[in-house]
Amino acid sequence: MATILIADDEKNIRTSVQRLFDLEGHRALVAADGDETLAILRREDVDLLILDLQMPRRDGFAVLQEMRSTGHDAPVIVLTGHGSVDKAVQAVKQGAHDFLEKPPDPDRLLLSAANALRLSRLQRENRDLLRVLAPLHRLTGGSAAMAGLRREIARAAAGGGAVLITGENGTGKELVARAVHAESARRDGPFLAVNCAALPAELFESELFGHERGAFTGALRRQIGRFERAAGGTLFLDEIGEIPPALQAKLLRALDTMTVEPLGADAPVRVDARIIAATNRDLRAAMASGAFRQDLYYRLAVLPIVVPPLRDRREDIAALAECFLDEARREGATRARGFSDGAIALLQGHDFPGNVRELRNLVERLALGAAGERLTEEETRAVLPPPAAEPAPTVAPSAVRSGSPGPTGKAKLKDSLRLAERAILLEALERNRWQMARTARELGLERSHLYRKLKGLGIRPPD
Repeated sequence: MATILIADDEKNIRTSVQRLFDLEGHRALVAADGDETLAILRREDVDLLILDLQMPRRDGFAVLQEMRSTGHDAPVIVLTGHGSVDKAVQAVKQGAHDFLEKPPDPDRLLLSAANALRLSRLQRENRDLLRVLAPLHRLTGGSAAMAGLRREIARAAAGGGAVLITGENGTGKELVARAVHAESARRDGPFLAVNCAALPAELFESELFGHERGAFTGALRRQIGRFERAAGGTLFLDEIGEIPPALQAKLLRALDTMTVEPLGADAPVRVDARIIAATNRDLRAAMASGAFRQDLYYRLAVLPIVVPPLRDRREDIAALAECFLDEARREGATRARGFSDGAIALLQGHDFPGNVRELRNLVERLALGAAGERLTEEETRAVLPPPAAEPAPTVAPSAVRSGSPGPTGKAKLKDSLRLAERAILLEALERNRWQMARTARELGLERSHLYRKLKGLGIRPPD
């Protein structure tokens, strides 16, 4: 259920506390000194730290200070030896959640841990909600398309069935999923997002369904799957269309029975999570080709929602651009306060194949380079991508005119498009020094989508 790190230089304390949390179904990690503790905190997503104040290399106070300076906000329960209560109180003043004398009483430790995790979850959900509400303008607008989308969100939130959200890249499918969750009866439960395209096939079952200790090589302890962790809330399966057919059957069984079978478990486990899935693929075409199961599609599409592309609601572009600019100004990234009429007209004339994500990235670039308080038509034209050039032919024009066959026997449109796409991607990669995240943002693509395109076009990073 949670990842808990036990940091203590006494092996018997580490072992006993680790066993206690393992039996409760948590993932318990251990560290013997301050340096090892900080190393684990840097590479693992730790939900709770049980911290001894007296440790070699760096003591507990140094660990606390480093955590706060780096923005790590996991709650901390301090373990202290007899007669060191004053130091424990000092640690609490520095941000620790609670302190216990060693050896800790198991019941008291479990109660303190449960309280710390509950408080941390509420704080995290509050921050997540604020982050969702802050850019909520991406779901607002006066267009008929957005009014229809709001109605669909309300309809889905009122029901309890599975929801399938479809739409192009960058349209805000996850924001729609979060809005459905926030308006539903499960709003007080967790919202867990899983990018199915980023999950390797060999880890898919382990991540979603969990595993028992010893279920496979490297399974050193029990892991709770995402289905169980989303109990009482919503499990969001993004890029559902990327799941291989062999795994689709196992997902379908989980949805049909609302039970999961952790790897190595003796019996299935009942789960209570609402499923919201999203994809930018045409699943009906995928069904026709056999790439996506028909029964899984209908199991997911109980309540379908289609997110409109930005080009179908151009009247919302001005309001969205103003909101993104306000956000950049609040972060201190610009002094610009608005757009000229000419700048807005240019934005509304652009098709935005990357949709809202592309608009946001473009406004951020404009904001960073703003010369004054109003973004001008000239500044906007400078950051808008040029009109698409005609793709270069795959054979010499003279060869085409004379009817001579090219290298493959004839010039093919798809070859021309492939070459043009390859050139555009290489140019963007060079411009961004092969930094994939920046390149994906500029092109308005999901990073996973960019990786797939590079692989399909045979583009590899330079040595």
